Amino acid sequence: MKTRKHFLEIMEMQGKVVFATLFFISILFGMSGCKGKEPASDTSKLPDWKTQLDDHISEFGHRNWILIVDKAFPAQNTDGVITIDTKENLQDVLTFTLKQIAASTHVKPILYTDKEFAYLNAEQVNAIDEYRHARADILEKYSPRVLLHDSVFVKIDRASKLFKVLVLKTNEVIPYSSVFIELDCKYWSSEKEKALRNAMK
Repeated sequence: MKTRKHFLEIMEMQGKVVFATLFFISILFGMSGCKGKEPASDTSKLPDWKTQLDDHISEFGHRNWILIVDKAFPAQNTDGVITIDTKENLQDVLTFTLKQIAASTHVKPILYTDKEFAYLNAEQVNAIDEYRHARADILEKYSPRVLLHDSVFVKIDRASKLFKVLVLKTNEVIPYSSVFIELDCKYWSSEKEKALRNAMK
């Protein structure tokens, strides 16, 4: 009888040990499972278009382009073209972009606009005269080069095959209102380059 009682006591003790061990293991797995969960992505922490623009200006240089375009500007089927939808007014995006370029130490802007824009009238586009004057105030000191729309596309297409092009898309719905910025070297002028080439002959 003593042997059987002793045997039952041993079995009961072993059962408790097994139960405690399983319970402890389940707790450990539960804790590791919690630690392994990835936090939900917080889209509010993604950089906005202004931050992305600053990053690109820092890495861009001579012969890169930044385009501030109207809403209907087409998506480009080219690896070298980066598009950001700012969801903002074109003139606000243009003003900020020019300000950031001016604050850089390495690049300056060469501006291009569409020739067709000057021929728009009030019957075609509501309040076009007010818009034209406001844009002229922004661009006045830059003396933009005026080209036919398709001619600008040709220049951008050639550039994008070798150099990155950043497209800042806006909410603007006025045709031919886009402004195209070719970046040039701020600290090395074309005159200095010409003099250097002459000295190398």
